[in-house]
Amino acid sequence: MSRRIAAIKADVKSHSTKEGWVLPRQTGSFADPGEWTNIDMDVTPLERRTWSAWTMFGYWFSDALNAQSWMAPASIIAIGLTWREAVVCIIFGSLVCTVPLVLNGMVGARLHIPYPVAIRPAFGWYFSRFAVIVRAITALFWHAIQTYTGSTAMTQIIRSIWPSYLDIPNHIPDSVGITTQGMVSHLIFWSVQFPILLIPPHKLKWFFVAKCVLVITASVATVITMTTKAGGAGDIWNLPYGVHGTARSWLILSSLSSITGGWATMATNIPDFTRYLKTDKGVYFQVAFLPGIQLMLGFFGIICCSASKVVYGKYIWDPLEIAAQWDGPAGRAGAFFVGLSWVVAQIGTNLSANVISCANDICCLFPKYINIKRGVIISTITAAWIMQPWKIIHSAQSLLAFMAGLGIFLAPIAALLSADFWVVHSHRYDVPGLYRKNGRYRYNKYGTNWRAVIAFLISVCPTLPGMAASVNPSLKDKIGDADKLYYMFYFWGYTSAFVVYAALSYFFPAEETKIPAIIYDDGDIISGEAEKADSDTPDDKKGYEINASPV
Repeated sequence: MSRRIAAIKADVKSHSTKEGWVLPRQTGSFADPGEWTNIDMDVTPLERRTWSAWTMFGYWFSDALNAQSWMAPASIIAIGLTWREAVVCIIFGSLVCTVPLVLNGMVGARLHIPYPVAIRPAFGWYFSRFAVIVRAITALFWHAIQTYTGSTAMTQIIRSIWPSYLDIPNHIPDSVGITTQGMVSHLIFWSVQFPILLIPPHKLKWFFVAKCVLVITASVATVITMTTKAGGAGDIWNLPYGVHGTARSWLILSSLSSITGGWATMATNIPDFTRYLKTDKGVYFQVAFLPGIQLMLGFFGIICCSASKVVYGKYIWDPLEIAAQWDGPAGRAGAFFVGLSWVVAQIGTNLSANVISCANDICCLFPKYINIKRGVIISTITAAWIMQPWKIIHSAQSLLAFMAGLGIFLAPIAALLSADFWVVHSHRYDVPGLYRKNGRYRYNKYGTNWRAVIAFLISVCPTLPGMAASVNPSLKDKIGDADKLYYMFYFWGYTSAFVVYAALSYFFPAEETKIPAIIYDDGDIISGEAEKADSDTPDDKKGYEINASPV
């Protein structure tokens, strides 16, 4: 015991200085001599490429099955549209988002590199850090909110066992935005979530599958329970239109864009996960996975909300609020099961969409000191406690609108990644060059691709007035019809950035970045014919140590 205590003291002392946090230098990296890197930022090794198409299926269930997706139709119906428009927006909004998901997912699936590295050919060595920081900030905000939502699910678990849990005296001022009982639930949920977040991404495939089974079972059970209590599905199907004419058309477009923008983060950083695929075939299935899951959960939400009007006299969109109405032995048992399912759902969403993504970004910015494990710890502590998500939800509706508007920055980033890989460089990247500060993709002494800068500004600037009006409605009268472009910010942002960047790169090409085929390793290159044959070979049968003819 004394030796163990002495070892712990020595470890604590070693980490009391900056040098004590330096990670071991990795070998086999493409980084410049003297530059630091780690295995989490390097090309994914063969033994970590464990994902299949079924893993991607479980991954998307893990990401899409959350309380926010269940409640997605609420915002659409609340502004005056009907369930029909809600369904159309969910289907087409999700389908639109699968375009960048597939295009950008292929970058990770074929080259097995993370998003912060994949973005370098389009943005340049230093400007790519801007894209990384934008994505990291977005992930932190959503991790905070998803974690707080998970704490409400934890409340249902605890109160179903001990009903008196809801009667805990409150000793926290109202201005804080959370009660003592809510803070306890938040702490318990975070404590349960924390060790799961530390599991390496390539080992998470069974968690995604487990979440898929559990959440679908709980969702179907909730629908059956509510329709049984209501004696049917209720009357939400007969609600009249709240708006008409051109206003209705713009609302439909705005709602569709909001659904698409909701996946803006994943459409940008999907290489962080597809890098673990054995083959790239799993990427294509996203076209069916995401819209199907979104539509299924949306219908569950519409049916249960409609039935709640009959049973409780009001429309309830939150599945956890529905479960909160259930009392008695049977009711509390149901609330426990629903709460448990949504606890798993929120943890899965944080894993797949938020915390690992942010950890990858921090890894890229500080590779000497941060790996994915340390990045996860920094991200979850920052999001759950320093950012105080209960304040975000309680008193900052304008901030929530701003966060939704962050999609205007993510859309062009996703577009530039797509255009650069598929059009500008025709998926022929110099992989070692991606890891070198003065390599092929530096562009100039500022490490910035000016074509990307222009495309980004053309995409973002026209939508800024509309975003400002969404945060501060008093500005609406001052911007005229500029908000109309904001209503379709993802369509405009992605399309304009893609076209402008591709056009600039065509007329003003960066010849130093063009190569005839993919370079996987120093001095090695795959010929066009060999490249095609190699793409048909399962990734678990090949590595980056390829004996090919040098150019």
